[in-house]
Amino acid sequence: MAQPAKNTVCLWYDRDAEAAARFYARTFPDSSVGAVHRAPSDYPSGKAGDVLTVEFTVMGIPCIGLNGGPGVEHNWAFSFQVTTLDQAETDRYWNAIVGNGGRESECGWCSDKWGISWQITPLVLTEAFTGSDPAVAKRAFEAMMQMKKIDVAAIAAACRG
Repeated sequence: MAQPAKNTVCLWYDRDAEAAARFYARTFPDSSVGAVHRAPSDYPSGKAGDVLTVEFTVMGIPCIGLNGGPGVEHNWAFSFQVTTLDQAETDRYWNAIVGNGGRESECGWCSDKWGISWQITPLVLTEAFTGSDPAVAKRAFEAMMQMKKIDVAAIAAACRG
């Protein structure tokens, strides 16, 4: 038996943990679906034999999806932050999430159809915020505050002044 990860992100789903894991595996590199475990007996939101948990990896992060049933809502307090290198990569991830039943939010945030939050963050934005020039950070921040999906060219232009 393989040694389990010491720390695993557990994500609660109503009943779609396996579908979510397979979507993430198709969408993001270094992502995969591992073992699918079925309930050994009936439980409050399912029957014996239903998928109970799914082991999966999202961009190298070990996760487990739990089909815990309705009544638990995800919120912005937890998100996956995905660093992108250019507009094409930003668009690809954003469009995959939002275009498959997700929804847009502000400043590079969106959520998938299961309610999991994602930050699709171009490297140019992170570099602007963490660089040594506070004027560049301010301009990039102010530009970002006007966006839903991050526009890499607009952030780069804001950084240049």
